[in-house]
Amino acid sequence: MRRLLTLGLGLWLLLAAQAQALTPAQARAIAAGETDERVAALNAVAAAGDPALGPFVQALLDDAVKLTPQAVLVVEGDQVLDAATRLKAQLPDDAEDVVNNNRMRAALQSAAALLKLFSPQLDERAAALAELARQSIDASQLPLLDRALSSETDPTLKTRLQGLRAMLMLDAPDAAQRREAAALLEQSAESGVSSLLQEHIAREPDAGAKAAMQMALTAVERRLAWGERLGLVFTGISLGSILLLVALGLAISYGLMGVINMAHGELMMVGAYATYLVQNAFRAWWPGAFDYYVLLAIPASFLAAALVGAVLERSVIRWLYGRPLETLLATWGISLVLMQGARSLFGAQNVPVENPAWLSGGVALMSNLTLPYNRLAIIVFAFLVLGGVALLIAKTRLGLFVRGVTQNRRMAACMGVNTARIDTYAFSLGAGIAGLAGCALSQVGNVGPDLGQSYIVDAFMVVVLGGVGQLAGTVLAALGLGVLAKFLEASAGAVLAKIMVLLFIVVFIQKRPQGLFAMRGRSAEA
Repeated sequence: MRRLLTLGLGLWLLLAAQAQALTPAQARAIAAGETDERVAALNAVAAAGDPALGPFVQALLDDAVKLTPQAVLVVEGDQVLDAATRLKAQLPDDAEDVVNNNRMRAALQSAAALLKLFSPQLDERAAALAELARQSIDASQLPLLDRALSSETDPTLKTRLQGLRAMLMLDAPDAAQRREAAALLEQSAESGVSSLLQEHIAREPDAGAKAAMQMALTAVERRLAWGERLGLVFTGISLGSILLLVALGLAISYGLMGVINMAHGELMMVGAYATYLVQNAFRAWWPGAFDYYVLLAIPASFLAAALVGAVLERSVIRWLYGRPLETLLATWGISLVLMQGARSLFGAQNVPVENPAWLSGGVALMSNLTLPYNRLAIIVFAFLVLGGVALLIAKTRLGLFVRGVTQNRRMAACMGVNTARIDTYAFSLGAGIAGLAGCALSQVGNVGPDLGQSYIVDAFMVVVLGGVGQLAGTVLAALGLGVLAKFLEASAGAVLAKIMVLLFIVVFIQKRPQGLFAMRGRSAEA
């Protein structure tokens, strides 16, 4: 009895496998004939869930299928197999290549992606769904999509499948189904859904379905508008964090010594080129640790810029204190010398700095809102540098001397503070922070001799708007100007936005010359 049951079960499994196998007639219908007939045959076999269809579809995409009057053959390396039976065969001389036009190839790609929705691997199903979102699939593939939806266990992928199904239902012949699809798409926040609804509204004959699509379009565009606003806020904060790094060192040197350092942008350039050299050293000598080169580039950029700043202060700037016009002209000349030096050493062209793997990519919060990892890292880095500078100024002996010299230089000198040495330390600290800004900027763009010229004017505006020597004012001014500039650019363009920001600062300084935060101390009262 047991033997009979085993035999019966084996026979049933064999029949089931044969029922699921790709037949010669199906293979020929997909490989030969008019495009409409081939697409219809492909969708019919795909809807039946034939597991043998996947390799055959891939062979068609690889142009590895041959036609003979008797069979459809697949060429796999040195082997020739029958497409239906998968048995070895001979390739006759009269075998013809299967030709796929663009429409047929698109249908094959969609079918291949749809069949991958049944993969046991979650990442393969997610990749297939992402590929389907980029392709043009039609309502004829709804049966296979329904099968995939019923078998999907992951909630996120199930939701995305439901959205894709609703998009296909917009082409359904029944108006009730199109109204149902519009109601489902009302909860979407995909930018592709907006354009799809606009296309269907223009040609929708049913008034009820058209009204439902219009309601869905309004809801989708409202969500997309929020994504765009949040994107502007993020890019503004990102720009503000870069301005904060650039202006932080400038606030220290300008607030302490009153030096209008036009070479501050070139100190950023020194830090960026130091990052470039560290990257190249890792690529040449430690390629296995390349993803960690930034950890060494950060102190290298700080030290390189700080050393250049110390040399500038001791050789040129120390003789020009109290003469702001001469300081401006001298540092402008130094900036030209540094730029020409960079051109002589590294060439006039920009040099690329590659992001580590862990800074590549981003976090997709919405279909039109992605937060890049490198921008997020710069924001975090800027506030870490700000925290370090605040602790140094408030909690260390050097910070005490800096605050004393800032508030009253003569009194600090009378108390035994070597003000000349503090000037050098402070200027070197500001230059080092500029080098850190250059290191950060190298992760979002190329490095070149003119790198600092794009930020020096904005950095001075941040320092003046925030209040000379005031860290809190520098933070608020940098972030505020960054967000304001991005919102103005979205409505008025980059050039007009820059002019409007400059006018705003001019008016603000007219009303409040001391900036957001006024300096406290005897020197402020003098």
